[in-house]
Amino acid sequence: MVDVGCGTGNASLAAAAKGAHATGVDPAERLLEVARGRAAESGAYATFVRGDAAAIPVPDVSADVVLSVFAVIFAPDAAAAAAEMARVTAPGGRILLTAWLPEGAIHDFVGLFQGAIATALGMPPRPPGFAWHDQAALASLFGPHGFSVTTHTDRVPFTAASAQEYMDIQRRDHPLSIAGQAVLESRGGGEEIAKNGLAILERANEDPDAFRVTSQYLVATAFRSA
Repeated sequence: MVDVGCGTGNASLAAAAKGAHATGVDPAERLLEVARGRAAESGAYATFVRGDAAAIPVPDVSADVVLSVFAVIFAPDAAAAAAEMARVTAPGGRILLTAWLPEGAIHDFVGLFQGAIATALGMPPRPPGFAWHDQAALASLFGPHGFSVTTHTDRVPFTAASAQEYMDIQRRDHPLSIAGQAVLESRGGGEEIAKNGLAILERANEDPDAFRVTSQYLVATAFRSA
C-alpha cells in the first residue's frame, strides 16, 4: 500500500497494523520524521519516503492499493498526480482517495482565511481547482489510464469544547493556519478575520453544550482491470 500525502502517517500505520506493507510518501520531511518515530514506537512495519503526488518514489505497478486521505486533492497538477498514481498501481489494484465536498461551515471557515491571506498578499483570487469531489471529473481523470471510478459520500464531525476552542486549536496546530496567521498579523486585520471566522462556526454549531460541526466528504475508488 502506498499512502500519497501521508503526513504524520495515520493511514500508513493503520494499514501496517492490519498486515499491509505500507509506504508513506510526503514532501514534508518534518512530517515524515514524526511518522518514522511513530512507526518505531508502535513496531509497525511501514516506511516513509520523501516525494509528492506528481513524483511518487516507488516502482511501476508495485502497489495493490494507492491511498490518499485528503491529500492529493491539494496537488497543483491533478493530471500529473493521477498519472503517477496510475503508474504505481498494479493490475487488479485500486486507488482510494477522499475529498471534501465544497459546502458547509468548515469549508466557509477555511475559505474565509484563505481569501483574507490572498488579499493581504495582493494575490488575485485563486481559480477553482480540479473537482476531486465529482465522480464525472474523476472518471475523466482516471479513465484514460484504464480505471473505472465509483464513489460514495460520508460524514465526519469536528468537535471541541466550544467554537472558540476549535478555532484556537486550528490556529495553533494547523501548518497552513500558522503560516497564514503570520501573514495576517504582519499586515493587520487578523483579529477581524478571526471574529468573522468564529461567527461562521457559532452559527453552524450543532451542540448547544459544546461544539460540533459535521462535514461531508467523498470517498472515491478507482479500479484497474487485471
